[in-house]
Amino acid sequence: QVQLVESGGGLVQAGGSLRLACAADGRLFSIYTIGWHRQAPGKQRELVARMTRGGSIEYADSVKGRFTASGNIAHIDLEMNNLKPEDTAVYYCHAFVGGQEHYWGQGTQVTVSS
Repeated sequence: QVQLVESGGGLVQAGGSLRLACAADGRLFSIYTIGWHRQAPGKQRELVARMTRGGSIEYADSVKGRFTASGNIAHIDLEMNNLKPEDTAVYYCHAFVGGQEHYWGQGTQVTVSS
């Protein structure tokens, strides 16, 4: 089992910044990747950023140059700059431990006003 606890999020004007944090607990040795996904109303959940155990980070094209993920397999932060209204979504921390085993945080709301 892996538990993911998120913090951060909130309401910000377009062009502003927010920081999300996710702490993992439990079978940390089993985590292959940890990262952030988001889901906007009426849309599918999508990858935002993902870090491998080796430290490689992958970003969605829509956030490259604006969002920065940092940390390690037990704790990952997401610094979000130059936020846009289309970044409005519920952001979920995600951990993949292999096979079909995934874990999700409870989600945190990010709202960007225009």
